[in-house]
Amino acid sequence: MNHFRSRVPVARCSPVMLSTICLAMALAGCSGSGDTDLVVQDMGISATVSAMKQDVEVLTSNRFEGRETGKPGAYAAGEWLAVRMTQLGLSAAGDSGFFQTFRYKPHPPMQVHGDTLKTMGMAVVGEIVGRNVLGATASMADTTQRWGVIGCHHDHLGWGDENSLWRGVADGDSTIHPGADDNASGVATVLELASRHAVAPLADHPLLMASFSGEEKGLWGSNHFTDEPTVGLEHVDWMINFDMVGRMRGDTLAIYGNGTSPVWNDILETCNGADGAGFEMVLSESGVGPSDHTSFYLSDIPVLHFFTGQHEDYHKPTDTADKLNYEGMVRVADFAACIVGELAQLDSIPFTKTKDSSNDDAPRFKVTLGVVPDYLFSGVGMRIDGVSEGRPAQIAGLQKGDVVVRIGEVEVADMMGYMEGLSKFEEGQTTAVEVRRGESSLVVEVTWD
Repeated sequence: MNHFRSRVPVARCSPVMLSTICLAMALAGCSGSGDTDLVVQDMGISATVSAMKQDVEVLTSNRFEGRETGKPGAYAAGEWLAVRMTQLGLSAAGDSGFFQTFRYKPHPPMQVHGDTLKTMGMAVVGEIVGRNVLGATASMADTTQRWGVIGCHHDHLGWGDENSLWRGVADGDSTIHPGADDNASGVATVLELASRHAVAPLADHPLLMASFSGEEKGLWGSNHFTDEPTVGLEHVDWMINFDMVGRMRGDTLAIYGNGTSPVWNDILETCNGADGAGFEMVLSESGVGPSDHTSFYLSDIPVLHFFTGQHEDYHKPTDTADKLNYEGMVRVADFAACIVGELAQLDSIPFTKTKDSSNDDAPRFKVTLGVVPDYLFSGVGMRIDGVSEGRPAQIAGLQKGDVVVRIGEVEVADMMGYMEGLSKFEEGQTTAVEVRRGESSLVVEVTWD
């Protein structure tokens, strides 16, 4: 790369991975042929669709086998990420080069995908080993500066773990869950931001580029980092997380965590008006959510989480690189770069606790409609963004784009109303569900499962 710095520690190839990945012969000292295409060549530092698209295509390739934490594919993806960070001029920021290893023993044993053994009639749970990949825009020799963390997760569901929503039939490599939006899109965005700030670092405000593993298992990697940080958390001013930022529709961008610091709203408004960003921002104050920013929020660090919306390919083999909106990803990266620049001008970034609306206030329910909700919908009701084959909604004739406005006797004004409606029923029961379809109203009979 034009701005490669030879002082950056070199990632090493492990013998077990040589058949899967050769880590840039000039960088890592490996020999071999045939897999050098894994290393993205010099694309410059400008925000380009082609650079981000190539990162996504590499990360979602079958050779990484869906990047399930603890499996060879995730290990290989981590090796590739370390090389990318090296190419971009980042300094190693893990506890072993670019890597931070964590170990986790899942419970209960029988729910562990592929890692439960039977010995003398007893369940023995295999310890899962994962690795975060960490790079910094400054030397790690001085960790007393004010740091910002730009984060994502690179793990996904492999061949389809317990979190998969796919109900198809195994057919060769088609069962691999590539995780393009979830979350190769976030990784590509972090790498794009890294390319800018490694070449033109912010004075006295270094950045930690963190790609966590184990997010899909339960935020394992980010939890480990906040428990055993390689940069003291007392020196971390903020964390911005990118998870599923590849499916932008129109100008809508969801941003979570704006209530975690009093500085966020002004910065968001400033940057949204700069350079024609022009997002229709859907804001949520809470610092708690199903992604890695939660680990930092629970450590009293201000957070933001960027998200472009749910879709019917979520957690399925159909979440592929060709379906991403790369122009939208570049817009998100530009927006985030502005935010980071504004943060660097502040003397302090206070932390604020927020109300977590996802816990005690949420109704408990045992049934499901079998749809993907449109979490960015701002109208009245719950708009369906995808319908799962063979589930109650599909059987009843509901379609993508339908807006649920009533379940039984419960009016559905928003997601909370939708969950309240679900909470009234048990599996096997039948009720009327009213939806809006275009300008028409439709009532269907749904049998719950």
